[in-house]
Amino acid sequence: MGRLPELILILTVIILLFGAQRLPEIGAALGKAIREFKKNLRETEEEIKKPIEDSAHK
Repeated sequence: MGRLPELILILTVIILLFGAQRLPEIGAALGKAIREFKKNLRETEEEIKKPIEDSAHK
């Protein structure tokens, strides 16, 4: 419950800065950026784990 006033304040500032019409566009761009970040993070983890697992099986 302590974060609700902070979230309302942040949302209000975003609406004032960008306007309500641009919120869906900003949300979509943010969602895409987060998906790309997670994808790259998974790929990097796999690249790091593969040599470790290969050396453990030898």
